[in-house]
Amino acid sequence: MAGCRRRERQSQEKLYRQFYPVLFALCKNFFEDKHDILTAINNGMMKVFTNIDQYDAAKGEFFSWMYTIVRNAALTMLRDRKTQAFDYVEIEDKMGFVSHEDPFEQLSGNDIHLYLVQLPVATRRICSLHYLDGFSVREIAAALAISEGTVKWHLSESRNRLKVIFENPL
Repeated sequence: MAGCRRRERQSQEKLYRQFYPVLFALCKNFFEDKHDILTAINNGMMKVFTNIDQYDAAKGEFFSWMYTIVRNAALTMLRDRKTQAFDYVEIEDKMGFVSHEDPFEQLSGNDIHLYLVQLPVATRRICSLHYLDGFSVREIAAALAISEGTVKWHLSESRNRLKVIFENPL
């Protein structure tokens, strides 16, 4: 950390390599293409290194701070894409997809990742943001610039697809 605050490349590389696997898994929830995954990680880590002086250990763990920055970089990348609209089919709010069950309640982290990668990218994104990161439907809709009805549909779709996947394990 001290080396990163002094802008030492070797320290930055060490920090990057230390957290690369978990950040790759995070960004894989948002993108299928490896180039997009790496771009999101790199954009986020550049923000981490640029703003590392703003990190305050009294407010929380460094990992959580860094994870949030990289996740937000991935969300920004999604929002900025012109082609993003093709990932989602807008759903009317009156269609009413509502459920409070959490399909990941009984699973470990490794199990969750194995099941998530079987979902379509757009559904996986929303499912991950809601169930793993704790975002509300409204927050996801705002972050991805889609309707709340579409978010609800993807959550319902993720539950339906995961139910089939759980019944027929890998």
